[in-house]
Amino acid sequence: MAEPTTFVRSEEQRMLASTLRDLLASTTDMDRTRELSLSTDAMDHVTWKAISEMGLVGLALPSAYGGADSTTTDLAIVFEELGRVVAAVPLLSTVVASSVIMATGSEEQRRSLLPPLAAGETVATIAIFEDAHGHGTDTPSTKATREGGGWRISGVKRFVTDAPNADVFVVSAAVDGGVGTFVVAADVDGVAIEPLNALDPTRPLGNVSFDVLVSDDARLGGSHTGDALARAVDLGIAMVSQEQVGLSQRCLEMSVDYAKNRFQFGRAIGSFQAIKHRCADMLVAVEHARSAAWHAAATFDDPLEASIAIPLAKSVCSDTAVKVSGDTIQVFGGIGFTWEHDAHLYFKRAKATSLLFGPVGFHRDRLADAVGI
Repeated sequence: MAEPTTFVRSEEQRMLASTLRDLLASTTDMDRTRELSLSTDAMDHVTWKAISEMGLVGLALPSAYGGADSTTTDLAIVFEELGRVVAAVPLLSTVVASSVIMATGSEEQRRSLLPPLAAGETVATIAIFEDAHGHGTDTPSTKATREGGGWRISGVKRFVTDAPNADVFVVSAAVDGGVGTFVVAADVDGVAIEPLNALDPTRPLGNVSFDVLVSDDARLGGSHTGDALARAVDLGIAMVSQEQVGLSQRCLEMSVDYAKNRFQFGRAIGSFQAIKHRCADMLVAVEHARSAAWHAAATFDDPLEASIAIPLAKSVCSDTAVKVSGDTIQVFGGIGFTWEHDAHLYFKRAKATSLLFGPVGFHRDRLADAVGI
């Protein structure tokens, strides 16, 4: 029987959250983030350098490959803090891609590929989705065929996170009657990146076309790597859920602070029932989402429990992030509806992450299957 989930952070985890929050307060700037959001390749290099130097990019990787031997819950704390500031950094993409390399790469490949990723010197992302919904890893139409002493990879991947900024793609392809994964550099001939106008420009997306010849050692692991890809996606889902909690918590704080300090008719608007009840409902929703996200991170290494906890967290946290960020705009009223207000950066991130790795309905179906409904 699995041990019960502990929802109390250790002293080290509280220090990690506090230190990172202080760091982000000095490196992130909402005006700069807003400027970055006007491009299709937004990346906050100042913040990326800071979290890389703090050792957070490879936090959950083994120290033998440049990591810090930390847990999934430690990593979740990082994503919660990044969600609070809508950080435009490619950490999600790099962490998920690193997990695939860790799970399927040979010892030589791990020692070659993971240290520069852990140090933040290289940005990696997975290129595995092909349908219009941005999920599904089982049957890629992208093919890898033998050519000379290497592999010819041909196909198109859609909704690739951080594609415009990636140095390396971890690509899934049909091979030998199964699914294989390959590491492909972004700057080689035969790789074409089409940046997309994303709903949340602070997390760039792109479609990537491959017609490229790679060497034999670009292939990771054996021919059946579907389980490793699915697990990597679940890691991404767990971290996105935690990011949504941080985003929602910050929106709640912004709303409460404004409600306490904005006066109408001689009294703070927070004293009016409509605003007071809205903020109370936001608090309940955020705490509900926090429990779901923390449970998903804490039980990630328990496949049975995670099969329930991860789709549950994605469903609950996505709904919460969209609702709370939308309510924040309502609390701020007229100023909240202007594009110049920070609330819109949070709302766009909330809506975009609710669709990332599959929409809420898809994960509710997963949850129903997991519990036998």
